[in-house]
Amino acid sequence: MAIIPEKDRKKLTDIFKSLSNDVRVIFFTQEFECEHCKMTRNLLEEVAALSEKISLETYDFVKEAELAKKYGIDRIPATALLGDRDYGIRFYGVPAGYEFTSLIEDIMDISKRDAGLPEEILNELSKIDKPVHIQVLISPT
Repeated sequence: MAIIPEKDRKKLTDIFKSLSNDVRVIFFTQEFECEHCKMTRNLLEEVAALSEKISLETYDFVKEAELAKKYGIDRIPATALLGDRDYGIRFYGVPAGYEFTSLIEDIMDISKRDAGLPEEILNELSKIDKPVHIQVLISPT
């Protein structure tokens, strides 16, 4: 049974026609998938099937621990979105509900290789000379 309703799949297929560049979706799960791991994998498979510009790579968090470490993944289910480089965008848990919109918007931005920020903001951001770790936590309520 599909997670994304048919009408939404059609809408996403149309939206994804504007993807400029390839987007890699890297997903970490484990051999004995938890409920949320399985749901996330199924959702990402459906999203990736909607455009040739979106590829999905699935890895085992335990068996491929070095790769997980390379991407800074420390728990599952985990999704990393990459374009021509790693932009540091990660989703932990199921990117469903309101987070689904964030997932789709991030895919679109990565494909454009442009976050759409004004030049003055980009100039200010370029002055940051230390690593910054930003986390956005979402509650279903």
